Amino acid sequence: MPDSLPPQTSAPATELSHFDASGQAHMVDVGNKTSTHRIARASGIITMQAATLALIAGGNAKKGDVLGIARIAAIMAAKRTSDLIPLCHPLAITRVTVDFALSDIPRHQVKCTAQVETTGQTGVEMEALTAVQIGLLTIYDMCKAVDRAMVMSEIKVVEKHGGKSGDWVAG
Repeated sequence: MPDSLPPQTSAPATELSHFDASGQAHMVDVGNKTSTHRIARASGIITMQAATLALIAGGNAKKGDVLGIARIAAIMAAKRTSDLIPLCHPLAITRVTVDFALSDIPRHQVKCTAQVETTGQTGVEMEALTAVQIGLLTIYDMCKAVDRAMVMSEIKVVEKHGGKSGDWVAG
């Protein structure tokens, strides 16, 4: 992602796009939209006990390579987003990357960042968010035997590029 792109904001929508004039839910028609290269990046964190983070970092978790399995789960989730969220369009995703960063000080956290790309008529923000959340849930699942108090938080879109609304970077 180019660091030189300035944050841009678009005017807030005055209507929710997933409802028709009579208030009924519907899938948004993207048929007349231009296909463009679209990128979305999302992130989130999971906070845990220091000993849990040490197990993950050392590769000593009883169930195996926690971050490797969480990465595969996150990629699979991005590809299945339209199966999970009723009004999302099935997309031909061209790329998914998932990265994890461990931070021992001060809160014992793992940060997950997912980037999803496609060339199409609608964006991939939901796919990036789904990848992050499932990646974090997989960490929880694999480590819950030693730490049931883990907390997932700060799941958010951090940037998106492409489409009619252009580029957006969280401020």
